[in-house]
Amino acid sequence: MSVKPSHYDVIRRPVITEKATRASEVGAVVFEVAPDATKPVIKAAVEAIFGVKVKAVNTVNTKGKVKRFRGRLGRRSDVRKAYVTLEPGNTIDVTTGL
Repeated sequence: MSVKPSHYDVIRRPVITEKATRASEVGAVVFEVAPDATKPVIKAAVEAIFGVKVKAVNTVNTKGKVKRFRGRLGRRSDVRKAYVTLEPGNTIDVTTGL
C-alpha cells in the first residue's frame, strides 16, 4: 500500500533563474518537484497550495553533472523541474515564502 504524498512533498522549491524569470513573463512558474511526481499530481499540488488555476504542466528531467569538489570528483543530484502555466489572471509570487 503506497502512502499518498502531501502537496508540500511534491513541490520542493521554486526555481529562480534567468530562464525561469523569462517564463514568468508569459504566465509560467518553475518549480523543482519530486522525481516521481506526475503532471496531474503537480497540478493538484500547485492549485491546492497557491489557490490558482493551472492551465498546463510541462516537466523536465535534468541529469546531474559530474563536477570537481576540492580536487575530487563528485556528482550533482538529478533534478526534475515542472513548468506550470497558469490560467490568465492568476499569478504566483515566488519571492515570498510558502
